[in-house]
Amino acid sequence: MPVKYGKFEMPEEIKLDESTHTPQFARFIVEPFERGFGHTIGNALRRIMLASLEAPSILSVRIEGVPHEYMAIEGVIEDMTRIVLNFKGALLRRSLLSDGGHPRDIKTVTEVLDISEEMIEKGGGEYRVTLKDLFRKAEYELVNPSHHLFTITKPMVKKVDIRISNGRGYVPSERHSGFDKLPDEIVLDSAFSPVRIVNYYIENTRVGQDTDYDRLILEVTTDGRVTPAEALNYAAQIGILHFEAFESLKMQAIQFDKGEMQVNRDREEILQKLALKIDEIELSVRSTNCLANANIDTIGELVVMPESDMLRFRNFGKKSLTEIKQKLDELGLSLGMDLGKYGITRDNIKSIISAYLQEREGSAEV
Repeated sequence: MPVKYGKFEMPEEIKLDESTHTPQFARFIVEPFERGFGHTIGNALRRIMLASLEAPSILSVRIEGVPHEYMAIEGVIEDMTRIVLNFKGALLRRSLLSDGGHPRDIKTVTEVLDISEEMIEKGGGEYRVTLKDLFRKAEYELVNPSHHLFTITKPMVKKVDIRISNGRGYVPSERHSGFDKLPDEIVLDSAFSPVRIVNYYIENTRVGQDTDYDRLILEVTTDGRVTPAEALNYAAQIGILHFEAFESLKMQAIQFDKGEMQVNRDREEILQKLALKIDEIELSVRSTNCLANANIDTIGELVVMPESDMLRFRNFGKKSLTEIKQKLDELGLSLGMDLGKYGITRDNIKSIISAYLQEREGSAEV
């Protein structure tokens, strides 16, 4: 027999703050949570995003004719030490056209760099080699294709081999394994984690008459190898995977109460909207006057009216109707709504709103 538990307030949707959204930054707003669960969920997601997400990174570089990293290359301005540091700044994203395989398979990208005198002259005496010069295939997408690697001042042809794999966190060069290092291959430290910063904040939010529930705000910044939405989604899936390990301890199922309380919560939320005065939704003077002449004072009295009845009002035209429908849509409401499941009809809407406002005023005074 299941163990019965009271209802937990749970978020119904995750909102994205569009005003601050960029390809590499997003603010997510999740509410409501029971008190304390904002910190529980927010901290867990933050730790997973910062430490457990995977992305491709360069493991090693091999440039023809360069035996080690402590040397200069004839015809190249930068020495190998600087070039290695530049390769560490490459940001790769697995292409949707990749052939799958094991997630930790090591791929080798080979490119022959053929720099002619004409290319150097066109660049004013130098040719700046960027990431896109070495990744001409569709195996990986380049987040920063114009990332500078080195500068060539004389014609040359060199073969460049780059090993790439997926991983987690930060792996120093001496800990790389899974391939046999060639004598002239330079192994790099690899930063696999695609998430740079995760901040979370907890604010109070309201459910019914209670104001001590949690609103979770997550701010996620990535380097572009995953989007903020992908980072949050992947972290949630990783967390769920680990909680599934505790299913083996399950002795009795929990049955959560969510029936009547959910209806009451929904009714409370919609009554807050229905009790709004017409002048609170900033309609035009013409539309406001038309509704006042029709003795409609609240949003509740408005939404129970069918569209056809609205057009019968004096001086009420299609322009006013379009404006009202748009304002109601912003509130998640519409004309001619069926509110029967909340016990609200066209006949009792005024008395229900009046009773609701009196009850709210009484609660505020207490």
